[in-house]
Amino acid sequence: MATEATPRINAQYLERFMNQTVRILGKVVSLRGETALIDANGSINVHLNRDCHLAPNNAVEVVGKVQQDLSIRVFQATDFGTGIDFKAVDAVVDATHRYKEIFYESNE
Repeated sequence: MATEATPRINAQYLERFMNQTVRILGKVVSLRGETALIDANGSINVHLNRDCHLAPNNAVEVVGKVQQDLSIRVFQATDFGTGIDFKAVDAVVDATHRYKEIFYESNE
């Protein structure tokens, strides 16, 4: 059974992945009820599920679906704490899109 690829993206790639499942690592800027604002090389609104336990200013990796309004409907969220180098994260995101044939199977 094949598993669905979850491309690693940041805010600048949201439009390219509308209605697709993605993986984003960002910093929690604010929490409001069942939503959060994260910074992943730009602001992204995320709609949390009840299993999400996030803390302001911590890094979080979310796996979720990009919605029509470019927000993310979260399927899974993992708190990564405070020791994340976001410049390195952005470099990894850039590399996965620049050399996608290395990271993802071709659909062609």
